[in-house]
Amino acid sequence: MSESGILLERASDPRIARLILNRPARRNAFDGELVALLQRAVRELAGDATTRVIELSGAGKTFCAGADLDWMKKVSGFTMQENLRDSAELASLFRAFDELPKPIVARVQGAALGGGTGLVAVCDVVVAAENAIFGTTEVRLGVIPAVISPYLVHKVGESRARAWFVTGERISAEEARQAGLVHRIVPEKELGTAARTVLDAILLGGPEAVAEAKHLARAVAAMPLREATNMAIQRLGERRASAEGREGLAAFLEKRKPSWAAEPSAKKP
Repeated sequence: MSESGILLERASDPRIARLILNRPARRNAFDGELVALLQRAVRELAGDATTRVIELSGAGKTFCAGADLDWMKKVSGFTMQENLRDSAELASLFRAFDELPKPIVARVQGAALGGGTGLVAVCDVVVAAENAIFGTTEVRLGVIPAVISPYLVHKVGESRARAWFVTGERISAEEARQAGLVHRIVPEKELGTAARTVLDAILLGGPEAVAEAKHLARAVAAMPLREATNMAIQRLGERRASAEGREGLAAFLEKRKPSWAAEPSAKKP
């Protein structure tokens, strides 16, 4: 799928889908059109049996600079009801990314501000260039990082989130890594290779197990210890009894690759 605002491509390994924010002249900033295009892309990826993992990136020098200036001018004249509808659409997008059953690996260079930081927060693994910067700068415009706040608070904790929210300061890649928002930092020229290493690691896991594992931490974090333990016992039993679980154990005992780890016909770059 190729649209003016995004690109959705297959890597040389067809199990990897590349979702690219493609508005470099606008620093890949959000507007209503981009939100709608991303929602459609997420729905397509969720229903695509070939896709095992998604790489999310931004074209040009910037990952995502937050809200588009022209969009902000437009919404400044919205009624309360129009603002509520617009906010609900944006919130729906972040929820769709967060609930996507396939893992998302973010590849971040340049700025990831406002909604761009929110996008990073709903990804499962984040590889950032040394020059990447993050920040919830909304208060400097007289608004708040509302729809991204649940994901950032979950990801970095209340203390850091509150500090970031109220200061609007820009956050370095290293500070973001220490907070848990970023997982790996590399020189920008090594960003593609580092992201591919993560993608390949994910592809070694069973597709069903990876989908369940994606949401396991969130489910456990939201439960009391006893309830989380009971849930974990149930899920582990189901996984061990599943066809995929049996295949994984058999492959390990037989010293071979499991069926899902077979190399695809397409060659790697």
